[in-house]
Amino acid sequence: MKSLKWRIGLVLLVLLISLIYLIPSITKELPSFWKSLHLPQNRVRLGLDLKGGMYLALEVDLKKAIENRISSLAEDLKNSLEDAGFAVYNLSVKDGNFTITVAGERAAEKLNELLGSNFPMLAVMKRTQKGRKITYVLKLTKEQEDYIKKHILEQAVETIRNRVDQFGVTEPEVFLAKGGKIIVQLPGIKDPERAKKIISKTAHLEFKLVDDSRERLSEALKGNIPPGEELLYEVRVDRKRGIRTKTPILVYKRTLLTGDYIRDARVRIDQYGQPYVAIEFDSRGAKIFEEITGKYVGRRLAIILDNVVYSAPVIKERISGGRASITGSFSMDEAKDLALVLRAGSLPAPVKLLEERTVGPSLGRDLIRKGTFSIILGGILVAVFMVIYYKLSGLIADIALFLNVVLIFAALSALQATLTLPGIAGIVLTIGMAVDANVLIFERIREELRKGASPIVAVDSGYSRAFITIVDANLTTLITAVILYQFGTGPIKGFAVTLSLGIIASMFTAIFVTRIIFDYLLFEKKVTALSI
Repeated sequence: MKSLKWRIGLVLLVLLISLIYLIPSITKELPSFWKSLHLPQNRVRLGLDLKGGMYLALEVDLKKAIENRISSLAEDLKNSLEDAGFAVYNLSVKDGNFTITVAGERAAEKLNELLGSNFPMLAVMKRTQKGRKITYVLKLTKEQEDYIKKHILEQAVETIRNRVDQFGVTEPEVFLAKGGKIIVQLPGIKDPERAKKIISKTAHLEFKLVDDSRERLSEALKGNIPPGEELLYEVRVDRKRGIRTKTPILVYKRTLLTGDYIRDARVRIDQYGQPYVAIEFDSRGAKIFEEITGKYVGRRLAIILDNVVYSAPVIKERISGGRASITGSFSMDEAKDLALVLRAGSLPAPVKLLEERTVGPSLGRDLIRKGTFSIILGGILVAVFMVIYYKLSGLIADIALFLNVVLIFAALSALQATLTLPGIAGIVLTIGMAVDANVLIFERIREELRKGASPIVAVDSGYSRAFITIVDANLTTLITAVILYQFGTGPIKGFAVTLSLGIIASMFTAIFVTRIIFDYLLFEKKVTALSI
């Protein structure tokens, strides 16, 4: 029968493809020809609960991100007015708004012109006039605020993903969950505390001019900080004596250059054997850095990371080539971590740790052992029951059951889905559901045989009459599994994945594969009596 041959060929092809995807998970060393033929090399991915590792739920401080954006726009608007020759008498940022004061109608006209051309993302909330001084209260438009929030979350996910990739963790997962939470899963992580520091560090690098006036610094330390300036501290650690010192430095608020232009950052060793971070700017950053160093020769330039001054060297000459260095009392690991986060890029806003879970590798191995035992035990009990109750037909169902488990694991490997402890529960449940279809078919066949039908008629009637019932039952379960995956959290998704794959595989094995075996026995081997 041609129909039987191509059906057998299809099953063998599916089995061969499944084994190809499963072999990397079965053996640690693949044959030499495997890579040359570009065959799959991915193993079944294990979740944190099985492999061990760390789970983090992070929240981006969107309010702070909006404030930073408003402060940046406020400074840009002020600089644009001053570059046009108009003085700004007051600039303050508060509660998501900023206030700016100019003098005269010409200055007000220029401000309106700038708002229309260069700052369309700002909306005028209020305009008041007192004498010649005109005060504007400005705010981000709703569209711009929504765009910033969306962009900030996407940028934060990408930045964290870049950092995790450079940290060297295998098979990490970083994704944006509902409610704006960022989920980070790091299987097999060996240094959780270091990973947390790297992931959550904002790493906002800025270059600002230092105000070297001792009088103004003295007043700033008393709380009288000059307008347009801020008081920061340079922190130094003497590791030999264990002494930590903080030196106050008065800097101008205006940022001359940021870390957004960094192309590379690497750890280097200075002449005294101390590590430092050498940074290299892209072409645009190199041009800006050259202009800054050429314009402010003889002035001190503060290198600031997350509002901490790392160094404030004097600019001795114009620096071309786009290279700079960040020095400090680093340990080698601290220098490496700083270089890593600078390469990966700064976070657009601070992040807060909402939830942390750590699973030890020994616990993961124990769960794998218990999970494997449950699958084997469940499979054996079901297989023994089917053979005792349905005899040779039960053995046919057991063959389909074994193939069903093979297909599930092959699909997990091919799709790079993650196997979790709830996922193992889904496989165990699928084992019972897979033979359920065969039970329905076999009972229909028994019913037809009792009526005196021939084995060929009984089998054909059994499969055709049970088909609709099996499809209905599995389809409703599949829909439920899809809903669980769509709206569930991590563990529930793991259960939904294996359950969905198991349902699809069981439809193929319980209906298609077992029917092929029956047809082979009836038409090729001419079996006249069924063992059922």
